[in-house]
Formats: sequence, C-alpha cells, structure tokens
Amino acid sequence: MSTSTSADTSGAPRSSGTPSAGPTGFADEAELEERLATPSPALVADLARLDGDLLVLGAGGKMGPSLCRLARRALDAAGRTDAAVHAVSRWSDPAAARSLDDDGVHTVAFDLMDPDADLGALPDAANVVFMVGAKFGSAAAPSHAWAVNAAMPDRVVRRWTDARIAAFSTGNVYPLVPVGSGGCTEDDPVGPVGEYAMSCLGRERVFGHAALTRGTRVSVIRLNYAVDLRYGVLADIASRVLAGEPVDVRTGYANVVWQGYANEVALRSLPHATAGEPFTLNLTGPETASVRRLALWFGEEFATKVVFEGAEAPTALLSDASRAHALFGYPDVPLRTLVAWQADWLRRGLPLSGKPTKFQVRDGRF
Repeated sequence: MSTSTSADTSGAPRSSGTPSAGPTGFADEAELEERLATPSPALVADLARLDGDLLVLGAGGKMGPSLCRLARRALDAAGRTDAAVHAVSRWSDPAAARSLDDDGVHTVAFDLMDPDADLGALPDAANVVFMVGAKFGSAAAPSHAWAVNAAMPDRVVRRWTDARIAAFSTGNVYPLVPVGSGGCTEDDPVGPVGEYAMSCLGRERVFGHAALTRGTRVSVIRLNYAVDLRYGVLADIASRVLAGEPVDVRTGYANVVWQGYANEVALRSLPHATAGEPFTLNLTGPETASVRRLALWFGEEFATKVVFEGAEAPTALLSDASRAHALFGYPDVPLRTLVAWQADWLRRGLPLSGKPTKFQVRDGRF
C-alpha cells in the first residue's frame, strides 16, 4: 500500500497528550475507554473551528459510544463547553446510555427505523455523524439492508439539509483487487459485491445526491476495518489461534486501523465536508496485513502452534488510505502494537463483543 507524509494539518504530534497503555495493553475496559476518549491536540483544534452542536445518529454501535466521549472531551478542551453532543440510538443497553450521560453526552432514545417516528423531534445540529448501518443478515433479508443503508439517509438529509454530515460507509463498495495492488483509492471505480455492499453504495449515492441538489455538506468515510480489542479482525484471528482452531487464509490479506484513530478522522472530516461533490475518504491503516503473518505473531504471543486451512487467494478487499494519512497523520498505534495489546487482552479473558467481522467473506453474503 502506498504511503504519505504523517504530518497533521495542525502541526501537532498526534501522540501529544494521549495516555499510554501498559507495556502490553490495558488493565481493563475502563482504561481502554479512557484511551479511546482522549483527543489529540489536532482534533481539539479542528473542533474548535466548527460551530454548533454535534448529533451522532446510530451512537449505540461498536464505535459510537467512544466517538461520542471523544467528541465531548475534544469540545471541552477547545473551550466549547456550550456545544452539545447528542447521541441517538434505541439504547437497548440502558447502562451504556447512563454511562454516556454521566460523561456529559446527551443520550436520546429513538428508533430511526420506526416509520411513524418524527425526525423533527430530534435535536437540531450543525454537525451530524451518521453511523447507522445494517450488515449481518443482509443476505437473508436484503430489503432490510436497503431500508437501513439507503432509504434512511434520504430522511436524514431532508431533516438536516443545512448541516455538515460525516457519513460512515465501508470499503466493501470497492471490488476485490490483487493483493499487490496497494488497494483501491478514492478515485478508483467502485464495484460492490453482494446486497450489503450495494446498499452501502446506495447510501453514498443518496448523500451525494443531497450534496449535489440541496447543497448539503457531506464527507463519506469508507472504513475497513476498525479494531478496539473487544472486536475486529485481530480479535477474530487471535481468538482462533488461542483456541487452537484453524485459521482460514483464503482471504489472505486485510486492512485494519485502531478505532481511536478512526473516530478522530471521522470527526476531523467534518470541516472538510463539501457540497456538490462529497468529500470521500478511505479510512484504514497503512499496511496490507497478511492474515498468515498476523496468525503467526499471535502464535508467538500465545506460545502455541498455529494451524492454517486453505490457500491465499490472489485478491482481497483492500483500500489505500494515503489521502487520510496525508491530511490527518498516520494512525498513532502501529499494527504490531495492536497485536500485542490484542494478545494480552485475550490472555487475561477481558470482554469481547461477540460480533465477528466476517472479513473472510468473499461473495458479499453476510
């Protein structure tokens, strides 16, 4: 994968002010959340330039709570304590909502998929992060995936036409490409495989239409794959190695990125949101990571033999995130460090989300 300069637009090192994990990882979830919620000086500077409140739609997912805490702390550090962070979700886990409320985030219980729900009842905001999505089960219920991923965005852009909107998308909108290609850039043709990927491209097109016809300022974030130790590609591979189960290497390469960096970039993309043509950004790490190599690293960490099945296919779902790295710097946590943290997390039996990424899927059926 091609690389680019790691300088932040603010000129400040991303690591400045960021708490360090222990030599191999984090003591517990609270310490992990603290790291994820600590903003870099560059994020603080970027949010200081924005006006108005922040609304996060779909805030109850894997990345949403940490993004909301991160935004709250960055706004506070920027002296914008008057700006609200509204976190919208069904909040099926009330404890998660209470925890955010305790941290100064305003949680709103709301079912965005309720056809009778009035989006007008939700807060006004000058800045919106759209994190709603349906992936797993999309092969069995494709109409639901299209309703969530493509139809709902139309309601959102009609409600918040004048806002800046950072819309999460996925690298799945690209085709599988040769593993030596360095991955797709934002200028390469899309080629979604399967209903999920096609519906995500539909989401992009709806936001793009609003940018073109309504003047809505949009940034589109094509993410793959975020990791935070409780879930992700590394957790998927490491869990199999630790359990002595074979690691399938047919999808032999993947991109991964530290979730803290992913959330920062999503928030920092808001000032870049544009009307007419949306600002589109691949978001992942700089490496084309070998699944076999990752498994062997985990084998070293666990002092166990690794068993493989299958042989590497010549193609994989890969993205080139050079544009993001040039704008926002490289991820502050290197891949090898993430591997050490992940191994330590599993060795000590710390919690997992129980939501595998299914990154190995090649036919788009999730």
